[in-house]
Amino acid sequence: RVTKKIYVYQPSCSSVWPVFGRNRPEGKVLETVGVFEALKQHGKYETGQLFLHSVFGYRGIVLFPWHARIYDRDIIPPIKPEPPGSHGSKEVKGRTHTYYQVLIDTRDCPHISQRSQTEAVTFLANHDDSRALYAIPGLDYVSHEDILPYNSTEQVPIQHELFERFLMFNPDKTTPAPPFSARDTLKAWQEKNHPWLELSDVHRETTENIRVTVIPFYMGMRDAQNSHVYWWRYCIRLENMGSEVVQLRERHWRIFSLSGTLETVRGRGVVGREPVLSKEQPAFQYSSHVSLQAPSGHMWGTFRIERTDGSHFDVRIPPFSLESNKDDKAPPAGYTF
Repeated sequence: RVTKKIYVYQPSCSSVWPVFGRNRPEGKVLETVGVFEALKQHGKYETGQLFLHSVFGYRGIVLFPWHARIYDRDIIPPIKPEPPGSHGSKEVKGRTHTYYQVLIDTRDCPHISQRSQTEAVTFLANHDDSRALYAIPGLDYVSHEDILPYNSTEQVPIQHELFERFLMFNPDKTTPAPPFSARDTLKAWQEKNHPWLELSDVHRETTENIRVTVIPFYMGMRDAQNSHVYWWRYCIRLENMGSEVVQLRERHWRIFSLSGTLETVRGRGVVGREPVLSKEQPAFQYSSHVSLQAPSGHMWGTFRIERTDGSHFDVRIPPFSLESNKDDKAPPAGYTF
């Protein structure tokens, strides 16, 4: 059996990052951080599993799993005979898939910032300010296939302010389980914030080798000027599945509210950036927010993509629903332990 070790460049200061085809930085040496484990083809990873993100390269640790429904418009369903009088259906069937709530090692955040926002879970602030948000940085949602599991002999292998509040080192040599287990604070935090953390639907579509994945999250409702304002966060990942270098130039959104309004939003880039997607750095991920004065709605749109020869094409953003929780409760006014 060949042991596959993981290395990072360790300088004399505190910066550390995983090595993924990166040239050696000057004045830095390689140090071992762990040993790769076998991928799980069946079943799920457990709380406390250390991993490298297969796309963005950061180190992280699994907090707990979510069972989501993926609506993949690239998968063509089998053709079934249509009943008389039907006009065809474009309904996309969902399939169950495992995602994970994870902590990101803060040492790696500066080195993935050009490919991904350092993901954070955002919440609504107190009732006095209907537009205020607050965030817990270094939290991400990771698909099962993006997990590259590894183990480490360190008792604190991940640097994050919540690591030791949520997890404890508790090795059990009689089981193959990770040596980190959930503290009561993690279980209580998950239970308290479940409605605002829960990942339920994932939407995916590919246009000309550019795959767009959207994950919407309901954040809650606030009262503002004698009306209800409903908030959602959505996380978007663009992936270049081909070999051609392209750059995102524009976004075009259509936002429909149950109240009957249809809003169009156009603009340059996304979150102030116009990311380049190449074979070396094929993905870019970001999050944004939307609010409606209705408990539900829909969003869809396109990204304008530019090739190296200056030509353009539009990439479809898969349509997704904005649904509020039926048992809507006030979101937390802060997170405590």
